[in-house]
Amino acid sequence: VGKTARHGTFFEMLGNFSFGDYFKREAIHWSWEFLTEVVGLDPNRLYPSVYTEDEEAFAIWRDEIGIAPERIYKFGKADNFWEHGSGPCGPCSEIYYDRGEKFGNGPEDVMGGEGDRFMEVWNNVFSQFNNDGHGHYTELVQKNIDTGMGLERLAVVVQDVGSIFDVDTIKMLRDHVCKLAGGISYEAENTKESDISVRIVVDHIRSTTFMISDGIMPSNEGRGYVLRRLIRRAVRHGRKLNIKGSFLPELASTVIEESKDGYPELIEKKDFILNVIQQEEEKFDKTYEQGLEILASMEKELEASGGKMLSGENAFRLYDTYGFPVDSTKEILEERGYSIDEDGFEAAMKKQRETARNSRKTTNYMGADATIYEEIDPKLQSVFVGYDTFQAKSRSIALVHLVSEGEDGENALVDALTDGMTGAIITEETPFYATMGGQIGDKGTIESKNGSFEVRDTLHVAGNKIAHIGQVTRGMFTLGEQVELVVDEKNRKDICRNHSATHLLQKALREVLGTHVEQAGSYQDAYRTRFDFSHFQAMTPQELKEVEDLVNEKIQEELPVGTKIMSLEDARKSGAMALFGEKYGDEVRVVTMGDFSTELCGGTHVKNTVEIGSFKIVSESGIAAGVRRIEALTGRNVRSYFTKIEQEMQKAAEKLKASPAELTDKIAHLQEQLKKLQSENESLKRKEAQKSLGDLSETAKDVNGTKLIAASLKEVDMNGLRDLCDTMKQKEKNAVIVLVSDNGDKAQLVVMADAEAVKKGAHAGNLVKQIAPKIGGGGGGRPDMAQAGGKNPSGIADALKEAEAALSAQLIHE
Repeated sequence: VGKTARHGTFFEMLGNFSFGDYFKREAIHWSWEFLTEVVGLDPNRLYPSVYTEDEEAFAIWRDEIGIAPERIYKFGKADNFWEHGSGPCGPCSEIYYDRGEKFGNGPEDVMGGEGDRFMEVWNNVFSQFNNDGHGHYTELVQKNIDTGMGLERLAVVVQDVGSIFDVDTIKMLRDHVCKLAGGISYEAENTKESDISVRIVVDHIRSTTFMISDGIMPSNEGRGYVLRRLIRRAVRHGRKLNIKGSFLPELASTVIEESKDGYPELIEKKDFILNVIQQEEEKFDKTYEQGLEILASMEKELEASGGKMLSGENAFRLYDTYGFPVDSTKEILEERGYSIDEDGFEAAMKKQRETARNSRKTTNYMGADATIYEEIDPKLQSVFVGYDTFQAKSRSIALVHLVSEGEDGENALVDALTDGMTGAIITEETPFYATMGGQIGDKGTIESKNGSFEVRDTLHVAGNKIAHIGQVTRGMFTLGEQVELVVDEKNRKDICRNHSATHLLQKALREVLGTHVEQAGSYQDAYRTRFDFSHFQAMTPQELKEVEDLVNEKIQEELPVGTKIMSLEDARKSGAMALFGEKYGDEVRVVTMGDFSTELCGGTHVKNTVEIGSFKIVSESGIAAGVRRIEALTGRNVRSYFTKIEQEMQKAAEKLKASPAELTDKIAHLQEQLKKLQSENESLKRKEAQKSLGDLSETAKDVNGTKLIAASLKEVDMNGLRDLCDTMKQKEKNAVIVLVSDNGDKAQLVVMADAEAVKKGAHAGNLVKQIAPKIGGGGGGRPDMAQAGGKNPSGIADALKEAEAALSAQLIHE
């Protein structure tokens, strides 16, 4: 992407689908009608292609559309047959537009060639076969149409321009980039570095803007890492164009302005999009220059050794430590004649992933490997029946012995679970909700004729089954017997309160902060709710109060909570909020809370918001770039929370010999007293330090004609050191003062030089740089004043010795 004007990471795909309705004849006729009559393209410049064995499509083009046979091109499987491993597949028929000789007249500028003259503008995919994955094809009973057309390509043809970067709306963005780069010119077909960089910035900022609008956030995994790579590559090429400072938010504003008519949500989320981009750009800027320096040193090592390939370990270090995506490292090196060991990089990446994977290996609640569930007959399934009941009778279809930590043996499918054994019971039906969608699984009991089982957790396991995890507390359970399942009602109701409150919270956040708020994760158990959401900065106390008040207001309004099963399309039309990236079936469950909240959700809820009782936000924090987290309590847990706070306030009041109502004034008074005492203490310390400095003038060393006054002190802070240095500087002429304080677990250093010493070559900043490492720190500053801190007070004596040698090297010998 960027190296040619034809490639991009972002394009708008127009599509049309038919599932068992119309097929080849209608699809071909309508595509021709649209291109020639609606768009107005010249029919004589349109050329269809078909799969070489698809005589039906060929005949439709020839006999019904009236295209001369020599203008219908037959291509092989690589070009005109769509399939992706196993599953539905079939031939396709593409339509090309002849843009004329001005866009190419070379040997590749022919139908099927790699030139730019003939551009594909339409593709009809005829899904009529099923591939079993081994190259065996069978006819589908229900044949389908998948239509695709790139909007940008159509715009290129209609506007008769060279590439997508010359289309009117994208050209405005391109020109904006050129302006930021100092008014450079752009040539579409030029492969000079600046043109490549312009195309990369233009393409990547378009993708970035839309990805963030869709709820994707920069991260180091999955689609979030794709976004991060796009942003960082755009930053790098902006720097190559000599664009200084932050520039991507400004370009994103242009993208939004040019796309707002078709995508009004961009305007709604504009502030959020720009803030996320700015934060990510600034984050990369902090490490970019340092990363370039490290890469440059790696290049020097390669050059010295005569090598041409950067090791995978070094490429991974750049990625892991400095945030350099491997493709950026590869790109930089290729520009300078080097390459990277991609296999070595992948090996280093794999090693890190395996380490992470081992730490979160698929487990049951006791930490044992949970793959045992895959051995259960896949035809056996569980059905959840617990939306309106807390108990049910059913039959066990699988029993699993789960090995406890420290117990010998392995997990196993068994015919019986006996007293004391830990394991899982799977039944045909269950009222127990299994962990899903952020809601934790139910607890409760299972009773049989001969035993009792305590359910400590409920999980979805392989093969659409629900496993009740726990321990036999009495007797035994045998496979296939009838059991009674009873959910812990109090625990479930607490979970329901928290889950329903989460729905109210999400809507309240969107009302208060804006529609850019999207769910990024959630968790509800019996004690609290935790909600992660997209937002670019910490919420203010006022915003938190508004959100909390709005949720409590909706609780007190006694909104009815309803559920309805409907098609995914109808749910979206109703305005139901969905989790971005979640895979939904054709039918979904929609949960409404009056007219206030509508969400797709499979969890359990209260019947009316008043059952939630009350809602209290207890914390708000950042967990990733552009992602905030709120933790909150509901119902009786709010009462417990306030009771605990009241008790703590009472204890504090007793210690301060005040009433709880007087605590604020009492604390303010104590803070004032403390501040005064600290000031007096610092003043005393400085007086003591000044006394100890009284005779230092007499011990000053002459270093090449300049006085060096160097001393070690105890428990003097940085402000005190500066004051003492100032005092000495006023008393002495042509002097350099070096004071270091031992403050227990750390050391602090201040160096000052008067004007005469500076004229002779003394430089306080450079002195600090040289001697600070002796006290385990670093720092710097101006020629006349510099300071540093360190974690090694034991090195103070060495630092003072180093000061004399360092100053001597600086001064002009007289």
